[in-house]
Amino acid sequence: MERTLPHMISPSELAPGDETGTTPFAQQTVVLTKQASIELKWQANYWRAQYEPLVEREAALKAEIEASQATIRDLTQRLYGTKSEKATRPNTAGEPTSASPRKRGQQPGRPGRGRRACATLPVVDEVRDLSTTEKRCPSCGEAFRPFPGPEACTIIAVQVQAHVRRIQRPRSPKVCRYLHIPGVVTATPAPRLMAKSTFGVSVWTEVVLDKYLYGRPTARLCQALQHQGVPLSPGTVTDGLRKITPLVEPVVQALRECQMGEKLFHGDETRRDVFAEMAGKVGHRWYLWVTRSASVIFFPIAPSRGATVPKDHFAKLHTHLVQVVLVCDRYSAYKSLAKDHTEIVLVYCWAHVRRDFLNAARSWPELAPWMWKWIEDIQTLYRLNTARLAVWDATVPLNHQAPAFVARQHDLTTHLGAMQSRCAMYRQERHLHQAKRPILESLHNHWGGLTVFLTRPEVALGQ
Repeated sequence: MERTLPHMISPSELAPGDETGTTPFAQQTVVLTKQASIELKWQANYWRAQYEPLVEREAALKAEIEASQATIRDLTQRLYGTKSEKATRPNTAGEPTSASPRKRGQQPGRPGRGRRACATLPVVDEVRDLSTTEKRCPSCGEAFRPFPGPEACTIIAVQVQAHVRRIQRPRSPKVCRYLHIPGVVTATPAPRLMAKSTFGVSVWTEVVLDKYLYGRPTARLCQALQHQGVPLSPGTVTDGLRKITPLVEPVVQALRECQMGEKLFHGDETRRDVFAEMAGKVGHRWYLWVTRSASVIFFPIAPSRGATVPKDHFAKLHTHLVQVVLVCDRYSAYKSLAKDHTEIVLVYCWAHVRRDFLNAARSWPELAPWMWKWIEDIQTLYRLNTARLAVWDATVPLNHQAPAFVARQHDLTTHLGAMQSRCAMYRQERHLHQAKRPILESLHNHWGGLTVFLTRPEVALGQ
């Protein structure tokens, strides 16, 4: 319902006039009744109260739209953008430029590596001689006089040929009636992984190496063997791998026992589709976990990504070990592992921190200069650490290193201190951008694990 203002009196003639006889606007007076004054004040307060929530709502909607657009840019980059994380920084025109103009491959003017020697390969001499006609002069028919030594060259060749082993075992009849021996004496059968199988040990060795070392799919392996005349089907390979699993289980346990006596590990996990039905599990998404140490790389496949997987793997960690280092990402499963094993020290990867700033720079173009300052600091961190490791003597304690190492250690410590101080300064800002705060909070919370390499040079900055 529209409200009507009371009558207002505006006797402008009461205000003083100027030389032209008109009253300036700033000096004009308006006479209102008290009721009209109250009504105007009420309406002013009412609309002001309506305006302030709308301003807040508009700001919230703008922030929500900016966050949605950042998410769209991030998903678009993941779907259609380049997969490489090579550092590219936008120039003044807004176009990305490579951080280094250096091209890939052999650089002009640099000495090459030369041909690699193959001293471990056996040498098979092959003589390629001239025919009888070619050994004589075509004009007079006189024989050519050969040089003292032939011309020699080497060619590396690979010759793989499948063949059938025909095992023949001569038999002898029993001749003595007093000895407790079978009626027929024959040699021991040839060893096989599976009884009555026509495929020998060498075939299954090729299958295991091709699948788990070279990572080639089973169908391609079978196709390659068929070109050599071996009729091997994928079903035979799958069934055979299932049967020989108990044979390699002792080897797996021995490798795990060996790994549990070491002190430096790298851990990670990734999704892997396993097309096997499992009671209580929906879908085929499993996870391939990897734990790498100096001598063993262990790959368990688990149906879940929970903390029970790394806990079960490190359950047999040798109790006498202290300060065991696990280089990993910031996944909570590793943090849960470290809570149960106080001797494990988590070392976080700087490559993941760099990825945080890189993704934010792509999602929020207006924040790209701020993000790129941090990316360049991380690049400097890698450069300083590489220079430090170049003069590091692993056989000498840290406090007895050479002066060159001490100087580069100081440069690295100073750079890290400047990064930490700037992070603390930005975190204290009251109106910090929504894209900056989670990155800085993560950097602050994981700072201890990110700087372990400072006192332990054998630990890498990233996985």
